[in-house]
Amino acid sequence: MRFNFFSRNTATVVNHEDAASFTLTPQMELYAAVATAALSDQFYEKADTRLERLRELVGKNEPLFVAQLAVYARESLHLRSVPLVLCVELARLHRGDNLLSRLVARVVQRPDEITELLAYYARANGRNGTKILNRVSKQLQKGLALSFNKFDGYQLAKYDRDGAVRLRDALFLVHPTARDAAQQALFDQLVRGELPTPYTWETELSAVGQAPYATPAERTAAVTRTWETLVASGKLGYMALLRNLRNILEANVSAETITQVCATLANRAAVARSKQLPFRFLAAFREVKALQSGHVAAVLTALEDAIAHSAANLRGFGPETRVVVACDVSSSMQQPISARSKVLLYDVSLVLGMLLQSRSQNVTAGMFGDTWKRISLPRGPVLRNVEEFYRREGEVGYSTNGYLVVQDLRQRREVVDKVMMFTDVQLWNSRGDGGTLALEWAEYRRTVAPNARLYLFDLAGHGTVPLEVRPETGVALIAGWSDKIFDVLTALDNGGSALTEIEAISF
Repeated sequence: MRFNFFSRNTATVVNHEDAASFTLTPQMELYAAVATAALSDQFYEKADTRLERLRELVGKNEPLFVAQLAVYARESLHLRSVPLVLCVELARLHRGDNLLSRLVARVVQRPDEITELLAYYARANGRNGTKILNRVSKQLQKGLALSFNKFDGYQLAKYDRDGAVRLRDALFLVHPTARDAAQQALFDQLVRGELPTPYTWETELSAVGQAPYATPAERTAAVTRTWETLVASGKLGYMALLRNLRNILEANVSAETITQVCATLANRAAVARSKQLPFRFLAAFREVKALQSGHVAAVLTALEDAIAHSAANLRGFGPETRVVVACDVSSSMQQPISARSKVLLYDVSLVLGMLLQSRSQNVTAGMFGDTWKRISLPRGPVLRNVEEFYRREGEVGYSTNGYLVVQDLRQRREVVDKVMMFTDVQLWNSRGDGGTLALEWAEYRRTVAPNARLYLFDLAGHGTVPLEVRPETGVALIAGWSDKIFDVLTALDNGGSALTEIEAISF
């Protein structure tokens, strides 16, 4: 099945800045909204607004496409919450086959996703109190029952957490059939609350914190030994290691432990298995850079190696391909991607832009706000380049005059093959001179570079674009925060679309 993946060319609307824009097809709009969803407040859109728009868009799309997109979001973009939302919304609308049960069984990859899905199901259906889980969709129940069979005792114990819905509640609701007597024994333990406490780095540190000590120095020494033991054991997962670098360094662990930390961080296979979003490395880089430790330099170098490995499969461009990388540093980009994160949309723009620069041999990079400014930086150090951009972002102001990127190319008569813009796509002209990205792009292609392509990397998913997304205009839309977005370039160069990989997912 093929979907119409281009922007509509029948009517223009206005974006959040009241600038003329084009709408997208329901497929493209849902894809962009899902790929950029943290389900938290953004500059232009509150979390509830985004959630309501997702619900409406699910109803405008074919059930198979919604299911394919949910799988793509979970397995390729490594998102957790929004695929569960798609499952629940599909359950509200779709009947007559087992598409939903197969989808749920595939999307749910951790035990706490069972309870999160049911908690959202209750919210979406207006349930509360003792009736929170009455009348759950049969196909959804079946999919959750199949999900229970994936997990062992360690996983069930680790993710049996307090909340509106507990794993015990879910077990009673969906009645999974145990695959053998051993699993039935685990289910019985879960019901009785007797699952053994799992060994995790959290439980190890908690035990240290609760133990009695004669002096503060003894407690500090115990914390240090515990971190050293955790690192040496290999039981500290990659994400946990990444998020605890500050704690490890502040614990004054041994040089041998730091050597092992750096080796793990920079291990190509470990990076690939961890499936970290690129901006996670930037968050860790900033935490470490602020510390006063003789080991900071080594850890920062390991993080540079790690993010380079994370983009190892990124299809770069040789010297024959002329590329422009333009990063939006406007006010609307200076918003956290989620309520619990210090990472801004602006940071995501810079990280993805610098990753692309690191893989391109003939590249011009810069940032735009009130003005457009080219910035020459070395190709290698992705995270240090991001920090250099961050240091200089005030040099261009905080509007969103993206058209100046292309105007500059046109005025220089500079021929390039690809223009990559990392932005929330809410472009507008603060100068009042009538210039727009649509006008500048059409003129640039007409007078300077008729074969140039413009790629809009949408980092916010608000549902509009500043010019038509069609092959004949040379414009493509790609959405998301993962290095996976660069895989879309291959599909586009081969005549596909941003939806090609999604459409290829089968059940």
